[in-house]
Amino acid sequence: MYSIFRPIFSTAIFLIGTTGIFCSAQQKVRFHNESEDTTRINELLIKCQKVKTPGEKVKAMALSFEGTPYVAHTLEGDTELVTVNIDELDCTTFVETVLALAYTAEEGRTSWRDFVYNLERIRYRNGELNGYPSRLHYISDWIVDNSHRGNLQEVTNRFPFYHNITKTLSFMTENRDKYQSLKSDSLNYERMKNVELGYYSHQFPYIKTVDLRKKETKDAFQSGDVVALVTSMKNLDVTHLGIIIKKDGEPYLLHASSSHGKVEVTSVPFDEFMKNNRSLLGVRVIRLKQ
Repeated sequence: MYSIFRPIFSTAIFLIGTTGIFCSAQQKVRFHNESEDTTRINELLIKCQKVKTPGEKVKAMALSFEGTPYVAHTLEGDTELVTVNIDELDCTTFVETVLALAYTAEEGRTSWRDFVYNLERIRYRNGELNGYPSRLHYISDWIVDNSHRGNLQEVTNRFPFYHNITKTLSFMTENRDKYQSLKSDSLNYERMKNVELGYYSHQFPYIKTVDLRKKETKDAFQSGDVVALVTSMKNLDVTHLGIIIKKDGEPYLLHASSSHGKVEVTSVPFDEFMKNNRSLLGVRVIRLKQ
């Protein structure tokens, strides 16, 4: 049962590398299980303090969720709130949760309050919740916005083999009936149309599936890399997210699997997983900013 948590925060939050103090505005947070989740988040952050690099922090946090049940649509509700649910994850909430934990640990912080602050910063445009359309629904939008604010960096074009692709993103408004917040709210619909206008003929780099089998590509991956799986659908960019885990130099995908109903590492290497999914064109690679 979800609970609406009291407004937070009363404490100031310091950002590494700056001398400024950033205090969050009051906001409501929706927990899946408030007491248990806040305790577990604190424990994860404390444990992660011993892990050295951002990528290794992402890997450690991601592996801590192995076996967590896959549940879709946990962010949806009558009102858009900062939803914290570490007990049920889909591919997007899995990656966002892991990144927010790793980012908080990289700041040297060990409180669930700091995690919630960073989760909002990663999940919403300009780092601030402002209704349903402020959530970064499209992964291209998520990458652009978080890269601009220094949270993440796309490294796809640093790989030895990559190409550019151009897409116009319009899936959500063209499929309005699939989204209750768009179907029932004309203002949300218009705001999403405006978001999509910014991604008309949007060009981005990707690594083709055929190039994932090459040794140079495999060597370029790092454990903790976030991978966005590029779809062949003409009006959509990405249909799945996961995190790379390397075993003896071979990249594998750790992800929230809808078909297997849980967070797991694929049984086959990443290049084979991609080859077996013909609707996917390739991948984009994103790293937590160091």
